[in-house]
Amino acid sequence: MYNYGECEICNGTLEEKHIQQDFWIRGKLIVVEDVPAAVCPRCGEKVVRAEVGERIAELLNDTNRINAAPTISVPLLEYEVELVN
Repeated sequence: MYNYGECEICNGTLEEKHIQQDFWIRGKLIVVEDVPAAVCPRCGEKVVRAEVGERIAELLNDTNRINAAPTISVPLLEYEVELVN
């Protein structure tokens, strides 16, 4: 297990987990699953190692893999200001 050290935001101890990370690329939401990352249990900050970031960049640049990947649907809500009388 890699020692990620302390969170730079709140100094909490980072814990290694596998997360889903989402990216907006050319107006398209792409989700990468099972990303090894350090997550702060106190503030939620996420950090990945350099080689993980490089691999994610490769995945996001692989148009054939993106086009062949399964898709999910997500709710899309429009933000509206609630008027208080």
